Amino acid sequence: MEQCTTGVIRANGVDFHYYEAGTGPLVLCMHGFPDSPWTYRYLLPALAGAGYRAVAPFMRGFAPTAVPADWRYDMRTIGEDFNALHAALGGAGDAVLIAHDWGAVAAYAALSSAPSNWRRAVISNIPPMPVFGQVVFTYEQLKRFFYIFFFQYDCAEAFLLDNDLEFLRGLWHDWSPGYDASFDVEKAQACLRDPAHLKAALGYYRTVFNPRHFGRPDFVAAGAEVWGRPLPQSTLYFHGLRDGCLAIDRTLAAQIPACMGPGSETEILDDAGHFLIVEQPARVNGRILEFIGRR
Repeated sequence: MEQCTTGVIRANGVDFHYYEAGTGPLVLCMHGFPDSPWTYRYLLPALAGAGYRAVAPFMRGFAPTAVPADWRYDMRTIGEDFNALHAALGGAGDAVLIAHDWGAVAAYAALSSAPSNWRRAVISNIPPMPVFGQVVFTYEQLKRFFYIFFFQYDCAEAFLLDNDLEFLRGLWHDWSPGYDASFDVEKAQACLRDPAHLKAALGYYRTVFNPRHFGRPDFVAAGAEVWGRPLPQSTLYFHGLRDGCLAIDRTLAAQIPACMGPGSETEILDDAGHFLIVEQPARVNGRILEFIGRR
């Protein structure tokens, strides 16, 4: 991030810290878990060099961004964060939203609720709900989601902190097999070592996957309203076939463009996992720049 500057901006009632590079149309880059804006360390300079203002904030609750006073971590609220950041950063209708993991889930809400804000979008590794819903309750996927169920327990916070968040290293190892995630894990640990920030990050899981509601008809209906509406924007979707967090095959991937705007495309990487943007930065960056550069 040597080429980037840092800043703090208030949006949707939260003080967001961010990295920024370049000038031009806004490209907002949102991370997920267990992650940080450092995932975009290769993409931000590439975007700046192509004539964009690239901004990568720390998500709400991820240090040094503030823990929100309202403790809200539902995807509608996170999507509102993205649109509030768009406004606070002076974004216009030519802005682009790039998002991964939790950022991807919230991006569906942001893009559908304020379509005039975003000209194009790039989403990776979390498909739209019509596709996600086909895999979430399969036996193999339930095994991959073991950590979600563990995070519902109050003891999860103490366990994670007692081991200095080494659990996160295991997730990166499983989700992006063969990738040396040492640098990325250190950055993620720095975001979450403070107990309040760790509790905030787990709040995403405890809200969206609340066992009292998850899978019930009312949960599905609410999720479809936020995460399941067709996107109006032309969107590029990435997925790595070695993703150990959420596995989809080419047949499911072929369904994704129908959930998005005209001209949407899916890019499947055979030899990449969940964190493909740092696993194969040259390939991913080039594809992103080509896609968002179209008019």
